[in-house]
Amino acid sequence: GFLCVAMIHFILLISRQGKTRLAKWFSPHTLKERAKITREVNHIVLSRPSKLSNFVEWKEHRLVYKRYACLFFIFCVDKSDNELVSLELIHHLVEVLDRYFGNVCELDLIFNFHKAYYIIDDMFLAGEVQESSKKSILRAVAAQDLLMDSFSDPKTET
Repeated sequence: GFLCVAMIHFILLISRQGKTRLAKWFSPHTLKERAKITREVNHIVLSRPSKLSNFVEWKEHRLVYKRYACLFFIFCVDKSDNELVSLELIHHLVEVLDRYFGNVCELDLIFNFHKAYYIIDDMFLAGEVQESSKKSILRAVAAQDLLMDSFSDPKTET
């Protein structure tokens, strides 16, 4: 499966207006560096004509991105990584988010960002694929939801 990917340095989900909806960092950067990188990557991806490929050489890395509806899913990977595997991982993430949220949209990420982060944390560990099974990921998220519901429901006593 997906074991060919060497390293994801960060994942950004941005809107067409350039608003960052989710940012997951696997490489160490200061807050100032993260803000600069995010601005730079936003500019590169948003200003790029749609007819060009979804791969951009950037510094010592490669940006791999795909637009779904009004959101851009961007992975920063090593130049030696297979771009098509990275695109497949983006699609895989979108499929899991779609199954969980029922056709994921920007508002789902705004109001339920913690659940989106939980899904990403279940899929990726230290920038590498940890879990590729959609069923396993969704089961883990459902178990987390049940646990959270039991804490927030005053009728439930343990």
